[in-house]
Amino acid sequence: MEFDKVIAKRHSTRGFSNKKASWKDMVNAVEAVRQGPWADNTCSCKFLIVEEPKTIAQLATLADQSWIADATGMIIVCNKESSLEKMHGERGRIYARQQAGAAINTLLLKLTDLGLQSCWVGSYEDTHIRELLDIPGDITIEALIPVGYASSSPKNKDKPRKKPLETMLNWEKWGESARPALWREDKRRPQPEGFGYKVGIK
Repeated sequence: MEFDKVIAKRHSTRGFSNKKASWKDMVNAVEAVRQGPWADNTCSCKFLIVEEPKTIAQLATLADQSWIADATGMIIVCNKESSLEKMHGERGRIYARQQAGAAINTLLLKLTDLGLQSCWVGSYEDTHIRELLDIPGDITIEALIPVGYASSSPKNKDKPRKKPLETMLNWEKWGESARPALWREDKRRPQPEGFGYKVGIK
């Protein structure tokens, strides 16, 4: 699938059908993450794939989000921060968290590319999930990613629209929303409206 189409198609799904997600697709999604950039080429992220329906139902309870139980697969993104902390001290922990965020985003996009739906879940009972899945104490649980196929009537069908691009951009200094005059003209590309000035992007 074309990359821009994957980005546009990805959304958080909270309603799954009973069609089973392939474990091979989940492994392929993790493989896509493995290809990403890592500080010192050291991957601090670990992944736990869950297929057992009863376990997924328990995870739904521990996350206090009943819809998770309908997912036919689960990828739990974990992080061993100490692997980078040993090399970079406190900064290594920052690198590890950055890597986790990048890994989760790549995972979500690859799952979309494979025709699957998912959702980034960040609220759950860490301690009880550790006990349920035998996750060691030195491993951070970064996210639960329920995986499956969307139901015919997804619960998030009328999701809110993303905020406009101009609400995210600053130019040269924080708080400067207008592109400096020196850089406003770019005749090589179409000039869309919406920023109060011309911008050289599609």
